[in-house]
Amino acid sequence: MGQEKKMRIRNREFQTQGHTYVMGILNVTPDSFSDGGRWNDRDRALRHVEEMIAEGADIIDIGGESTRPGYTLLPVEEEIERVVPVIEAVRGTFDVPISIDTYKAQVAKAGIMAGVHLINDIWGLKYEGNMAAVIAESGLPCCLMHNRKNMEYESFVDDVCQDLEESAQLALKAGIDPGKLILDPGVGFAKSYEQNLEIIHSLERLKKLGYPLLLGCSRKSVIGLTLDLPADERLEGTLATTVWAAVSGCMFVRVHDVKENVRAIKMMEKIINIH
Repeated sequence: MGQEKKMRIRNREFQTQGHTYVMGILNVTPDSFSDGGRWNDRDRALRHVEEMIAEGADIIDIGGESTRPGYTLLPVEEEIERVVPVIEAVRGTFDVPISIDTYKAQVAKAGIMAGVHLINDIWGLKYEGNMAAVIAESGLPCCLMHNRKNMEYESFVDDVCQDLEESAQLALKAGIDPGKLILDPGVGFAKSYEQNLEIIHSLERLKKLGYPLLLGCSRKSVIGLTLDLPADERLEGTLATTVWAAVSGCMFVRVHDVKENVRAIKMMEKIINIH
């Protein structure tokens, strides 16, 4: 189990407990569910990264394949062509830590060679058998998300915990340092509307697995369905989940709207730590 109090990502020490950091989303995709096509030009991507850093982003998460419901699987070569130039440009321009959002070992390897500092795998090392080995060899930290190919749960929260524990064990067996693991409950992946709400509610339970948590709810359908709002009007709902993440002790939230989420966390943490 991960017991470290700090995790080094790039040249920065992140506390694994006591503060919630903000991971800003940079989708270099034409078809992402809420900002598809907005940042898949190098110069526009750099301007957006600059903006997110100014607003308080602690890390930038770069993804080249949309994983919205019904997404089209992207060939490895095309995904690499999308993300590597942007990773290199961001790394060469800013000193912010960079993560790559991919579940494919070849893309992860290309991202590592381009200079990323964290691997964010939405399949929790279960999509390709050599993903864990690639990360282990790099020595980088990783975020392992809950996902599965079916929604047949016997006991939903118990099953999610078991699935995440399996991902953690895959990491440990490959030689990944337990102090470099972050777990993500996978809101919006292989879960019904009610199950998404339940897993957000269950963060305290997930913390008992012994690893830092990342919560990614930004603009997702669970918010749209609750508030009956389109993707570009889900900021307030996202902020509610971010405040919940801070109260529950998550290490990261992954968001589109950096400034507002940073402010919400700052306010919540001031209330939490008044004594």
